[in-house]
Amino acid sequence: MPTDPRTFSFLVLAVLCASCLADFEYFSFSPAVGYGRGSSFALTGNGKITAIRLWERSNSYITGIQLSNNHIWSQVFGHASGSMIEMKLYEDEIIIQVSGKYHSNYIYQLTFVTSRGRSLVAGQPYRTSFNMYPVHKDAGLIALSGRYTYGGITTLAAHWGLVSMDPVQSTTSYK
Repeated sequence: MPTDPRTFSFLVLAVLCASCLADFEYFSFSPAVGYGRGSSFALTGNGKITAIRLWERSNSYITGIQLSNNHIWSQVFGHASGSMIEMKLYEDEIIIQVSGKYHSNYIYQLTFVTSRGRSLVAGQPYRTSFNMYPVHKDAGLIALSGRYTYGGITTLAAHWGLVSMDPVQSTTSYK
């Protein structure tokens, strides 16, 4: 053990920084798709995503989106109108892919794929495709961000990181 307090402080700082950098490899970001109009939003919460709700205008675009973290629902971003589609995740399940289509003013289709191979699909397959997934194979969806208008979702981005499966310690980490 070093006797100089500065050396000891440096060692503690070095260990902390090394552990932070080791966990950082799990974080990744899928850049926004869409045309960027409207108010910005960030769907984040404490704990793993446990459910997702999407609203779609009949035969058209995504009007609203809502996430549940540890069974607590966020506010709805966009507009909760049209048909609502919901998927509840199993305890050992995470979202590993977000894909869809966008055109002109709105996100027209969203597909969320889970680690158990299940998917939630809403909207219409119209125009430009996108596909978002984590860089690290053990990461999952931890947040969504984007823009919305009263009419619907105009832009979407995905944030990936480690997701704790332990309900007692269920915290989402931007690692």
